[in-house]
Amino acid sequence: MDTIWTKLTDKADSVRQRPILSLFEGDSGRFDNFAREADGLLLDYSKTNIDAESLSLLRELAEAAGLPTHRAAMFAGEKINNTEDRAVLHTALRPSPDRAPRVDGQTVTTGVRDSLDRMAAFASGLREGRITAANGEPFTNVVNIGIGGSDLGPAMASRALSPYLGAIRPHFVSNIDGAHIADTLAGLDPARTLVIIASKTFTTIETLTNADTATDWLKQALGADFGQHLAALSSAEALTAAYGIAADRVFGFEDWVGGRYSLWGPVGLSLMIAIGPEHFSDFLAGACAMDDNFLNAGDADNLPLTLALVGLWHNNFCGFGTRAVLPYDQRLGLLPAYLQQLDMESNGKRTRRDGTDVTSMTGPIVWGEPGTNGQHAFYQLLHQGTRVVPVEFLIAAEGHEPGLAHQHAILKANCLAQSEALMVGTQGQEPQPDPARRFPGNRPSVTLAYRRLTPFVLGQLIALYEHRVFVEGVVWGINSFDQFGVELGKKMAKDVQNDPEALSSMSGSTQGLSTFLT
Repeated sequence: MDTIWTKLTDKADSVRQRPILSLFEGDSGRFDNFAREADGLLLDYSKTNIDAESLSLLRELAEAAGLPTHRAAMFAGEKINNTEDRAVLHTALRPSPDRAPRVDGQTVTTGVRDSLDRMAAFASGLREGRITAANGEPFTNVVNIGIGGSDLGPAMASRALSPYLGAIRPHFVSNIDGAHIADTLAGLDPARTLVIIASKTFTTIETLTNADTATDWLKQALGADFGQHLAALSSAEALTAAYGIAADRVFGFEDWVGGRYSLWGPVGLSLMIAIGPEHFSDFLAGACAMDDNFLNAGDADNLPLTLALVGLWHNNFCGFGTRAVLPYDQRLGLLPAYLQQLDMESNGKRTRRDGTDVTSMTGPIVWGEPGTNGQHAFYQLLHQGTRVVPVEFLIAAEGHEPGLAHQHAILKANCLAQSEALMVGTQGQEPQPDPARRFPGNRPSVTLAYRRLTPFVLGQLIALYEHRVFVEGVVWGINSFDQFGVELGKKMAKDVQNDPEALSSMSGSTQGLSTFLT
């Protein structure tokens, strides 16, 4: 593996100044050779400096890192999360008749399907008015209270799939800042609002604090009937029962589902209520199709593998330590934040699975905003800044508003023009005497294109990025499925709040700030 790594480093150095545009000039079929489609989702990576030789070496690198073995182990239910001795089976939440993963010798598929059936029955009952509020009226709003993976996934997906929303509108609260819960509840009628508390352990301080506030809000309006307006996504049945939540409104999940990978199961209940079980099934089907592509497609047609190899090339061999995700779709406005958590919480690691220190760069910085807004903000740096930022564009061929097709045409033109301009800069144009108006070009990008943002397509996209994170983690030799890095600050926050003796041992800055903020 070290030999391949050295070859890739040398290769990247040798082509560093090569214009990406020259690869098109030397190969009339470059787009066909460096773009692939799977189930209607197109990945174009032709606007990168990857050529056939570097692509072959990257594939060899993944093979040498043991990707086929690690991939098979994940899908089979082996405990690849070695630091926590857990399986990693978010893929089992989108069940396939071709796969029967087992954990500790027990198949999990039956339990997954039973859970989805319970979710669907509850969601349908709410949507059809058979499960009503305490006053007998249908619910009109659902508030999901969670944080991290218990919030960002369903919040992102609900916004992305807003054309599919029904009569029950979803809302999301995560931040311990009281402004978040206050602003969310301010416009809602407690008599028509269902509150879902999402916490696997039912002990998460941010979630439980917000849940207490929402529950007090319900109690003030409904009195003893407040329990009819509560549901929980948790495996702590004793705690949810003590909280006043009926057992048939508690939806648990296993420890082989990490928070940032949990949207496909009970954590997606608010999404299922919002878009309906049938559309939620389409969402799962899109992810399942991407799972099949990742498991069964050859290297050339394997979208997750290819996207990961592009990321490794840019991060580890070109030295581009950040990637911008730029969806030209307003409804995907939360996707960059979702992928930021998925990628940076998974692969922001410095220790290998064997306990040794990583000697290469691991997870890049992931960020982004929707186009075209970003064009009037940070694209200046993308085009003319001193650091190169690889870009990932997302664009649909058509929108959901046929009467506004002319606006979507402008959106598409902007997306295509930006990827072209990043690559070519002012090459081939009339010489620009003003240095401030020169664009160097040679800025790489990939584009993900699809017909329309449907539940199926959104499922494809999320699963694509999940598997991309997995591949990169395997190559780096890290465990992508723990998150110990989030714990130290949370522990110290409790000390700052509750332990004067611990606070007194902290730095003078922290003590001074604490005094000022008292």
